Amino acid sequence: MSTRLATGGRLTDRSKQVKFQFNGQHMRGVAGDTLASALLANGQLMMGRSFKYHRPRGPVASGAEEPNALVNLGKGARFEPNQRATTTELFDGLTASSQNHWPSLQFDIGGINTHLSRVLPAGFYYKMFIHPRPLWKHVYEPFIRRSAGLGAAPDAETVDGDTYEHFYAFTDVLVLGGGVAGLQAALTAASSGAQVLLLEQNAHWGGRTPVDGGEIDGKPAAVWISDTVQALEAMENVTLRLRTMGAGVYDHGYVLGYERLTDHAPETPGPRHRLWRIRAQQIVTATGAIERPLSFAGNDVPGVLLASAVRDYVVNYGVSIGDRTVVVTNNDDAYRTAICLHEHGLTVPAIIDARQNGGGALMAQAEALGIKVLKGRAIAKVKGSRKVTGVAICAQAGEGGVLDVIPCDAVAMSGGWSPVVHLWSHCGGKLTWDDTNVFFRPDLAKAPTSHDGAPFVIPAGAANGHMHLGATLTDATTAGSSAASAAGHQPRSTVLPKAVAEAEAAIMAVWLMPQGATVALRSKAWLDFQNDVKVSDIQLAAQEGYESVEHAKRYTTLGMATDQGKLSNINGLATLSAALGEAIPAVGTTTFRPPYTPISMGSIAGQARGEIFQPVRQTPLHSWHEAHDVNWEPVGQWRRPYSFVRAGETVEQSVHREVTATRDSLGLLDASTLGKIIVKGPDAGKFLDMLYTNMMSTLPVGKCRYGLMCTENGFLMDDGVVARMSDDTWLCHTTTGGAERIHAHMEEWLQTEWWDYKVWCANVTEHYAQIAVVGPNARKLLEKLGGMDVSRETLPFMQWVEGTLGGFPVRIFRISFSGELSYEIAVPASQGLALWSRLHADGAEWNATPYGTEALHIMRAEKGFIMIGDETDGTVIPQDLGLSLAISKKKADYLGKRAHARSHMTDPARWQLVGLETVDGSVLQDGALAVAAGKNLNQQRHTQGRVTSTYHSPTLNKGIAMGLVLNGPDRMGEVLDFTKLDGTTVKATIVSPVFFDPEGEKQNV
Repeated sequence: MSTRLATGGRLTDRSKQVKFQFNGQHMRGVAGDTLASALLANGQLMMGRSFKYHRPRGPVASGAEEPNALVNLGKGARFEPNQRATTTELFDGLTASSQNHWPSLQFDIGGINTHLSRVLPAGFYYKMFIHPRPLWKHVYEPFIRRSAGLGAAPDAETVDGDTYEHFYAFTDVLVLGGGVAGLQAALTAASSGAQVLLLEQNAHWGGRTPVDGGEIDGKPAAVWISDTVQALEAMENVTLRLRTMGAGVYDHGYVLGYERLTDHAPETPGPRHRLWRIRAQQIVTATGAIERPLSFAGNDVPGVLLASAVRDYVVNYGVSIGDRTVVVTNNDDAYRTAICLHEHGLTVPAIIDARQNGGGALMAQAEALGIKVLKGRAIAKVKGSRKVTGVAICAQAGEGGVLDVIPCDAVAMSGGWSPVVHLWSHCGGKLTWDDTNVFFRPDLAKAPTSHDGAPFVIPAGAANGHMHLGATLTDATTAGSSAASAAGHQPRSTVLPKAVAEAEAAIMAVWLMPQGATVALRSKAWLDFQNDVKVSDIQLAAQEGYESVEHAKRYTTLGMATDQGKLSNINGLATLSAALGEAIPAVGTTTFRPPYTPISMGSIAGQARGEIFQPVRQTPLHSWHEAHDVNWEPVGQWRRPYSFVRAGETVEQSVHREVTATRDSLGLLDASTLGKIIVKGPDAGKFLDMLYTNMMSTLPVGKCRYGLMCTENGFLMDDGVVARMSDDTWLCHTTTGGAERIHAHMEEWLQTEWWDYKVWCANVTEHYAQIAVVGPNARKLLEKLGGMDVSRETLPFMQWVEGTLGGFPVRIFRISFSGELSYEIAVPASQGLALWSRLHADGAEWNATPYGTEALHIMRAEKGFIMIGDETDGTVIPQDLGLSLAISKKKADYLGKRAHARSHMTDPARWQLVGLETVDGSVLQDGALAVAAGKNLNQQRHTQGRVTSTYHSPTLNKGIAMGLVLNGPDRMGEVLDFTKLDGTTVKATIVSPVFFDPEGEKQNV
């Protein structure tokens, strides 16, 4: 049966038929329909089943707040579960199916849960399924796991055939929401010359105003909207995007936007979704308001909808929910729905108004049309199961009895409106309770602020609690002007639009119908439609001690459905407050978290899929290495040369040749992968003192210092050389695999703990190529290139200098990871290959030998230098490695300081770093354990140490190793037994970990 009206449908084009399928049935809609409106037009009211009780569910809303009408959408590579029919734009060939039922939507065996509701109340799984344990483990748990979820999971073997992308944008003013408030705020801000970006999640501008009516500047609101959009489109400093949702607002004006590019036209080439990463100086949240449902018995029966949604389907799509619609309300706005239905030839048997005196001008207008208004009345119960057949009427005050039964096939309910405060709250904006209007609204005195304490988010219009057209436009003008001014632009004097709309009477707070509803009625009055949370469930939670709103939420699952409580939260809070005998503000609200509505995993991944899911990172010298017989080693996401294998060599022989050539004459190392993080700002020194175990604030400009970083638990996480570039700037070198991790570590502490520090961090690892020139002839090579004095006197060990070397702009660090005379030369990445080629060519007279990571590791081990990831494993502290000198005794605090004072950290029985030499000169196995006398409780031999890194040293012509051993430094010369994987034993002597040049004469030459 079609319910398409003869009139209405401002967003549709009836001349264009659209074919689609639902549950295998072929249907037709028209261009401009949503899937929900098209299904309703085809008489398909029931669209799914609820999660817990599998109750029949039809749409209750018309937008992103919809909790019921979720479908499996598409097939194969385009299959997606849990898609809202209310926001899915219809297109030719669309395929959808309903969810959470078996064997069919009409007959679902899970519906038996409805009849078991008395034994399946809120929290039943906490009580019933814990004891006896065997039943829980083997019967209940598997059953619940099979029952969990709504839509079907995509086929694991099906590859998403669409593409996605990320987009970066910077703007002065970002306006979220394209209703009249957003349009006016954007126009006001743009008139000042500010760059403005305006995002609207729907496919059309204007929000609800074209449906609700009213006049702006003497013309219909829809005309004003069209004119304003045209004016904005003509401005070069304005960017407009439809189908783009503000998904989340974060600190420092960072916003995620989610754009659906081709969902409505899947044959269109290009990306399907785009994730916007936006930086804005000021953000205006013009996100509107959401109508609340009313709680009465049977308010979940298909055919019970929000009054605004009933009006939307009629005006926007020309679709009726039923021929006879009863309107129930506690405010004037629902009268617009009754008037709208009457004007489109539909019957409104009655408007049930809970207020004793009814409404204002809108009520008078409805009565003048002959619509009956019942004041001080409530719905006792909705008749019907799979569709509405009637409503039982009673008095709102007290329990009372049924006064009348009104036959109808739809109910339009309105419990008032709640500002959409989610984006305001994402980054810390606080709320205040508006008792007059019965909703939470932004507390402007507690707005989200930046480092300097200045607010950067401004709510506007209905999102700021201004529900009437004139007040909305006035507030939006102020918001746009304030945002432009805060972004550094001078607002122009703007002519304030004049709006005309019907005056409205005061709302009445109604959280349950009737006010004194019996237990039976309360147990059938629904709050969270998708998760089947009833009024009685919240009251039970309060009775059982779940008085915190967050606890009650988790105990009952209120607000944990895919709509994240957009319809249920306020009613649930009010129910909890009444049960506790406290005011609603005292109970508080749950936490609003991004994203505002779900976003696709594809958009989060963007282009990071397939071969570029983890792109192989290449240094600027990569092509040279490939042309010279490189043997690659993966290090993090990088490819680094392990060694350069010449004809006739084994890999081991190539490594030994590289070590010998470097020690004897000259070696070249591509060190570009080492992390390089600039830390800058007035508080940079103070910040680094907290991150590193030693002092960095006292480091003179032009000098370098080796530093250690620990976690807050005291364990060593990274090391590297820090260079001071200027009074307020340091350059921190990290391990190859640690660059992104340490940068994130810095940002985490800056944003969550030391948010008031004036510090900025930038990861510039890939901005520079870095080349180590190592060996006795290193200085000679640099002097040959010319342009800089690199003598010992001018550039001593652990200093750096900037200049021009052989025509290249460079920064030279006099540091060494090999124990040899060494210079690390940083050059812009674009010139890295040219400098390397020049060094290799000019160093030929000294047998300049490129060497790889294995030669580097051998030379490092010969000098007893630790390596993060070998000598450390997440349980090692600096003191274990003999690095106590790198821990400042002067600092009051640093990350890990308190942890280092714990008893198990100061335990003398902790294993400590030593050198190890096998008695027979062989190479120990990595990870080999030193056994001790006795056995543990598992009858395994005790251990007293382990090998952390081990190599054959071509310099010393024997196996060398480092390891952690119980009381190791006090046991020099003692021989230990190390067990190999095959069970055999190798004897090794404890020696100093510094095997080569213990006085450091070679690196200081």
